[in-house]
Amino acid sequence: MTIHANTALIGADWCRNVRLALEDGRIRRIETGVSAAPDDVCVGVLLPALANLHSHSFQRAMAGMTETRGAGRDSFWTWRNLMYRFLGQLTPDHVEAIAALVFMEMQEAGYAAVGEFHYVHHRRDGTPYAAPAELSARIFAAADQTGIGLTHLPVLYTYGGVRQEALRGGQLRFANESDAYLRLVEDCRALARAAFKDTRVGIAPHSLRATTPTDMAAVLRATPDGPVHIHIAEQRAEVKAVEKALGARPVAWLLDNVDVTDRWCLIHATHMTDAETRALAQSGAVAGLCPITEANLGDGIFNGATYLEAGGAFGVGSDSNVRISLGEELRLLEYSQRLRDRARNVLVRDGASVGTTLYTGAAKGGAQALDRQAGQIGEGMLADLVAIDRTHPALCALQDHQLLDGLVFAAPDGLVSDTWSAGRHMVRAGRHVARDAILSRYKTAIADLVNLL
Repeated sequence: MTIHANTALIGADWCRNVRLALEDGRIRRIETGVSAAPDDVCVGVLLPALANLHSHSFQRAMAGMTETRGAGRDSFWTWRNLMYRFLGQLTPDHVEAIAALVFMEMQEAGYAAVGEFHYVHHRRDGTPYAAPAELSARIFAAADQTGIGLTHLPVLYTYGGVRQEALRGGQLRFANESDAYLRLVEDCRALARAAFKDTRVGIAPHSLRATTPTDMAAVLRATPDGPVHIHIAEQRAEVKAVEKALGARPVAWLLDNVDVTDRWCLIHATHMTDAETRALAQSGAVAGLCPITEANLGDGIFNGATYLEAGGAFGVGSDSNVRISLGEELRLLEYSQRLRDRARNVLVRDGASVGTTLYTGAAKGGAQALDRQAGQIGEGMLADLVAIDRTHPALCALQDHQLLDGLVFAAPDGLVSDTWSAGRHMVRAGRHVARDAILSRYKTAIADLVNLL
């Protein structure tokens, strides 16, 4: 396949009349200043597509169900109780249908890949399925239907709290001791070998409250390569509990006790001191930020300016998938900083474009977190690409160097015309090629699920 773009972001440069030749999922050749050939796929503006580095796909089906205030003050913890009751009804068919819808929506929003932080492993009562990786297999099936690039992250979740409290209720579906977990990871790797070549499998100790230092060390020894994702400091109550039990705040404890390198992604590194923020940036790990979900749950605001000043890598994810909007994730990331600091253009160095800084930073950080050779347009890179419509009123008056500012701060959803995931051309003229079948199956599944609630 060849693509011709009127304008394309190649590395850090805006180029005109660009022609890309794709082969075996990668960009094999780039030409600039050339005309389109008769068989080219012609687009307006071509960009590196982002990876959505953190998703719990099943939570998409809960969107709108948790916005009624209960007695007293609602918080993440009251939301979590509702989530547990919801997931108690999920069947494997529900999981697959919901994931396919979510992955399709991500691609239509401009994401080429997803990191699925997958912690629902068992039946409602906590007993394993006949095939322990049954629900992971459903995630792989959804990725196959949609063509999205998948980094599957089976989650180690053993305890109900940092004091090694027993799991109960909705948490029973998550449970694995470290040995069973490692067998699950091997099963997932077998599934990956039968999937698209760009599929990856990583590991995900859920959090310092859901595992122990001993178990995490054992799992890390057994998996010396590949992505490692962890929830780290989402809630103040979590930070206090970890500090009381382990003698240090969660980010500080992890950096002091574990070899955190560039294969790590710390999700919700929300509550950090300045010293922790700089240390995380210097580790080479990626800060996994989910601004829409973090705002929806009332988590707090990331220490963004200090982190970027220290050269930290970051990416974005849609987490609970209450809303899947690439532009809004980046916009809310910057706007949260502005509201806190009562200033403008915070997450950027002097003279630079905020939109470009956020978009290109998230593209590179997301690719790193998901172990994808992507995040920019270059020869030999995976063809994770997205095209947008420059003729839209939100963009048509802008110069090339202003396009990403317009996309992040001014544009509505729906400007994506095409998305390629490792060369798989899955979104065309703004619609996923399998949209009708995926949507039909989702509606059937959700009608069944609602009847069970």
